[in-house]
Amino acid sequence: MAKKTDDDFQAVFWEAKHALAVASMVAFSRHGVHEGQQYILRCLWEEDGLAPGEVAKRLGLSTPTVTRAGTRMEAAGLLQREPHPKDRRLVRLVLTDKGRELEAVIGREMDLLTERALASFSPAERAAVIGSLKRIQTNLAEARPANWRTY
Repeated sequence: MAKKTDDDFQAVFWEAKHALAVASMVAFSRHGVHEGQQYILRCLWEEDGLAPGEVAKRLGLSTPTVTRAGTRMEAAGLLQREPHPKDRRLVRLVLTDKGRELEAVIGREMDLLTERALASFSPAERAAVIGSLKRIQTNLAEARPANWRTY
């Protein structure tokens, strides 16, 4: 087993990801949104009425993951499930007034989280971090086996 050091990429990345998840949980829970649901909301703010499978594809998640989140979000009054107009086997996720009203609030919370996370970075360093994360995503996506499933 590899020894953890201060420059151990995976350990440092996990710790940063965990810190962002905790900060997100605190920020979004004030508005009745569980961490991760903000991305589903963003999809629906962009195009309301998507099927869970469509949301899953856009977010790189499995359909059951989005379905479970949708059930929780429906119970919280953020969206409702309606029959798909063309295929009765499917449902559409449709924002409620409460879900629509959160767009500005959640957007502001996301901006504040970004500012907190990158507060000590110069504009050039911010661009470099974002560029590096995109390259990491690309590197890992290219190495994905053909039968790889999203989680």
